[in-house]
Amino acid sequence: MGSTSVSPITVVVGDEELLVDRAVAELVASVRADDPDVDVHDLAPSQVTAGKLVEVTSPSLFGERRIVVLRSAQDLTKDLATEVTGYLKAPADDVIMVVVHAGGAKGKALLEAAVKAGAKRINCPKPTKANERLQFIKGEFSRAGRQITADAAQSLLDAIGNDLRELAAACTQLVADTEGRVDAAAVARYHTGKAEASGFTVADRAVEGRLPEALEQLRWSLAVGTAPVLINSALAGAVRGLAVAAQPPRGMSEAELAKRAKVPPWKLKTLRQQARGWSPQGVARAMEVIAETDALIKGAGRDPAYALERAVIEIASARGQR
Repeated sequence: MGSTSVSPITVVVGDEELLVDRAVAELVASVRADDPDVDVHDLAPSQVTAGKLVEVTSPSLFGERRIVVLRSAQDLTKDLATEVTGYLKAPADDVIMVVVHAGGAKGKALLEAAVKAGAKRINCPKPTKANERLQFIKGEFSRAGRQITADAAQSLLDAIGNDLRELAAACTQLVADTEGRVDAAAVARYHTGKAEASGFTVADRAVEGRLPEALEQLRWSLAVGTAPVLINSALAGAVRGLAVAAQPPRGMSEAELAKRAKVPPWKLKTLRQQARGWSPQGVARAMEVIAETDALIKGAGRDPAYALERAVIEIASARGQR
């Protein structure tokens, strides 16, 4: 969009730094597309004084356009917030004001004053659910003109975690290092460095009954040096979660259920999906396999890799057992 579509006052609301930074950068880029010489003043609360505000918002003698970004506006002192509120009532024609606010109760009066003054509001909500983070990953690839499969996106989320900056960096690296649609095998090649994550991926594919993918992930995990005991621990955790999700005690809250399954609350939905097709007999058999494998990889057997392959096959086969 061109600078003519940028409001003289914009509020960017949210506490997810990456999304906020992107929104501000897009606003600045939009103005610069029409006016490369626009002067940008990007100010943290510690840099803002009454004198500085007057300096950056006063009409220019030579008509230069300016963008004034006030970061973390909720942290401005009461006096400075009053100064900004006063400016918002009569903004300068050649100044574009961008007020960045975390969105909480702190400093809410300034946010409300900006909206009342006709500010355009851009919301940058922090993804809090697993599905929202998966959509973020898919969006990163879409921005780059690429695609990622659903299971690859889940594998990447499992491997990297919930930090959006780390997820964005991982997506950028995968785009640079691969061609075509990114699948789970590509993610495994670059992101099996975290032993826990690769073990979890093996476990998820096994309890979902996706045997070929589970074996593929297992081989990748072992190839990059993941300790067999960690992989079996992930398998144990997945089966334990199934047992809880398949037959939840009556009246138990979501928080208590997540605690019993030893998973974060957002993963309960995944557990419930994985539990479909599992019978009590199947879960019991899977638990037996876990116990047997634990003994085999801790000295009772000669080949931990073989023991884990057998465990994955047995667990995937136990799904649907009656």
